[in-house]
Amino acid sequence: MAGGRPRSFDSDVALDQALEVFWRQGYEGTAISDLTKAMGINNAPSLYNAFGNKEELFRKILDRYAEGPARYISEAFAESTARAVVHALLHGAADATTRPDGPRGCITVQGALACSPDAEAARDELTLRRAAGEAALCERLRQAGKSGELPAGSDPEGLARYFTTIYQGLAVQAAGGATREQLHSVVDAAMTVWPQEPDD
Repeated sequence: MAGGRPRSFDSDVALDQALEVFWRQGYEGTAISDLTKAMGINNAPSLYNAFGNKEELFRKILDRYAEGPARYISEAFAESTARAVVHALLHGAADATTRPDGPRGCITVQGALACSPDAEAARDELTLRRAAGEAALCERLRQAGKSGELPAGSDPEGLARYFTTIYQGLAVQAAGGATREQLHSVVDAAMTVWPQEPDD
């Protein structure tokens, strides 16, 4: 049988290669030929047969990103206190967006911020995922308010928006060349706004 995928094709390795291409080049900056070359697939029809079209492949690699380079997010949400969740989330982002062995920044933040109408589905997918992340953090902070982890009068929604903005800003700064140490310093400064019980 001519063409198609090589007999030794490893779909996990291929998805990792596709992830790196999308991460470096963004959704719209990535051509099908870039993907077939990086993934070790002979032609576009073989790519479509294995993973669906470009949009479907992009969704698959976003899931893979969440399970791999961004697994620190789910690990952070397993922390026992809301403050520890935010601390782990932001410091994890500082590390993940400055990995020496991969692209800088965050594919979920930078993957399709600006795009043509043809790429709107990818942009909308990323927007939904970012919104889901903020909603999850907001819910955790609401729980913290109900349990007394946050002082009375705290604003869980405002805190979630603030820390999400810091989180996304870390990715932008990393892509622009900020060092890991600089980003950790930003996180330390951001954590100083954590609500404290008023002094008597």
